[in-house]
Amino acid sequence: MDPTFFFPSDGVGVERAKKICAECSQRNVCLEYALSNRVDHGVWGGTSERQRRRILKARKAGIPVQIAA
Repeated sequence: MDPTFFFPSDGVGVERAKKICAECSQRNVCLEYALSNRVDHGVWGGTSERQRRRILKARKAGIPVQIAA
């Protein structure tokens, strides 16, 4: 896929990209990469920028996080 697809400028584009991610076998690897490298743009591992910020905040607080498919 064209990488720009995962860097949408609106909520509709984010939802489309997340649907693609839901079918990807590398979703967890992708998400962990984005979290480990503090990637703050685009859809990674089926999560938006806001979702990744929440995950990082929860992890820092020691709160287990379940990622919805």
